[in-house]
Amino acid sequence: MSDTRLDLHHLELDAVRSGSVARVHSWELVTAVDGPGTRMTLFLAGCPLRCRYCQNPDTWKMREGSLTSIDEILERVERYRPVFDATGGGLTLSGGEPLMQPAFVERIVGECRRLGIRTALDTSGFLGRRVADAVLDDLDLVLLDVKSGLPDTYRTVTGRELAPTIAFGDRLAERSTPAWVRFVLVPGLTDAVDNVDAAADIVARWPNVERVEVLPFHQMGESKWQRLGEPYLLHGVKPPDDALQDRVRAQFASRGLRVF
Repeated sequence: MSDTRLDLHHLELDAVRSGSVARVHSWELVTAVDGPGTRMTLFLAGCPLRCRYCQNPDTWKMREGSLTSIDEILERVERYRPVFDATGGGLTLSGGEPLMQPAFVERIVGECRRLGIRTALDTSGFLGRRVADAVLDDLDLVLLDVKSGLPDTYRTVTGRELAPTIAFGDRLAERSTPAWVRFVLVPGLTDAVDNVDAAADIVARWPNVERVEVLPFHQMGESKWQRLGEPYLLHGVKPPDDALQDRVRAQFASRGLRVF
């Protein structure tokens, strides 16, 4: 690498570390998804997990995201402020895993708070230790993915450990940060009765959880895995039928949780 390219690389790294720029995968304007109201969802690049059912494996590598300044992002977010005000919506930071870029998350959440724009963080919680308490206080909502309740199953699903997610959920509960929990229901992978019971028991400890969303698995991401040349281990797995979805929702509901 030439000295000029090396200098540019270092400048880029410094900008990412300061939060003045972000590696962005894509944007989406949606309703009734990723939080209340109409949401501008910003998908950040980079993720430490390798979930078998991931819909967006093209977000895994941070270096493949587009380098975007925080000013450009805020300009776009402010453009939709009237829509957010009318619908109770706002900005959702998703990914990938947004906490791969914690400095940017801190800056964008703080700026949105200053502007009166609601924010939500969609995270696995695996990197929750990177989030300062002040950021949690500025967030309006955390969408927390509890991918399994048993440590061994969680490791099979994600390639990582369950404990950091639980620790992050405990922090949210201690600070009374509003949270919606998401559980992806995959037949033959996450649907075992004991795994669901364990997940429900974990979530039931957190009084700040406003709802649990049981999300049925689908095959919409398989083509992306194929394009990337990644081995897709869920080929041929069918979406969960109504009876299985009802059983899993009932397991969460039996703990007094509001389930969708």
